[in-house]
Amino acid sequence: MFRLTRLRPLYLIFCLMSVLLAVFVHEHRLWQRAWFDWQTYWQAADPQSLGLGEYRVVLEAKPIEGLDEVSALTYDPLRNSLFTVTNQNAELIELSLDGQVLRRIALVGFGDPEAVEFISADTYVISDERQQRLIKLHLRDDTRGVDAAGAEQLTLGVHFAGNKGFEGLAYDPQGQRLFVAKERDPLLIYEIQGFPRDDSGRTLGVQVLNDPKRDARLFVRDLSSLQYDQRSGHLLALSDESRLVVELDVQGRPLSTLTLRKGHQGLGQSVPQAEGMAMDGAGTLYLVSEPNLFYVFKKPAH
Repeated sequence: MFRLTRLRPLYLIFCLMSVLLAVFVHEHRLWQRAWFDWQTYWQAADPQSLGLGEYRVVLEAKPIEGLDEVSALTYDPLRNSLFTVTNQNAELIELSLDGQVLRRIALVGFGDPEAVEFISADTYVISDERQQRLIKLHLRDDTRGVDAAGAEQLTLGVHFAGNKGFEGLAYDPQGQRLFVAKERDPLLIYEIQGFPRDDSGRTLGVQVLNDPKRDARLFVRDLSSLQYDQRSGHLLALSDESRLVVELDVQGRPLSTLTLRKGHQGLGQSVPQAEGMAMDGAGTLYLVSEPNLFYVFKKPAH
């Protein structure tokens, strides 16, 4: 009896540690990641994959002068430049492909802008995280300020979670789908059709779709940004907390990953807080991290 009494505290400690370990594994989705790594090791690479694992950093942690809190990134193929947003003093910032500030545009009435996405010539969508608004805006070469009042907007108000709202945007111009990433609690990717409307004046019904099976395959803790690759039809998902970019095929299955930790992809240091990514037509991947760091990744030519 005395022996059992002494062992009981050890048993309780073992049970508690087992529960904590199970929670940790679940929260970090370690089983899903381990299964993906196992499959990737033993299976031949998908010929349609972008092969993110082959990418190497060519510009690392360059400070963007004059900025102290960047969030999101999108590539404008017509201007051959990038756009990011800041949410404390709300601004839309145009950047060169090497991270130089080209233009600063004041955002009035945008609340908490967290993502920006190029749609078509001079047309962009910005997300307001806290209010779960999507706001369409037009830019000209001489634009220095934009007011949300009177702009075309869409408010979803689904799975409302304060500052765990819309963190990433991506646009499929062929399918006219706007992908919207909800950061977490729960982690979701919406597909919106009918917004933003084109300039023809046609009235289109808005459809909001999601794919629970695809979202369940995402072995990341949160979502910070999205990128749609027109060449393959694949979607890239960026996770700050997992320090990972995951490539998803058209069925929503993970194909490849890019790791944002020290020692991977040629990185000398881990990316501290990845908030936005964009890809140009040549497949070059651009990334921004808070507070104001700029990265460029390229796939070596074979």
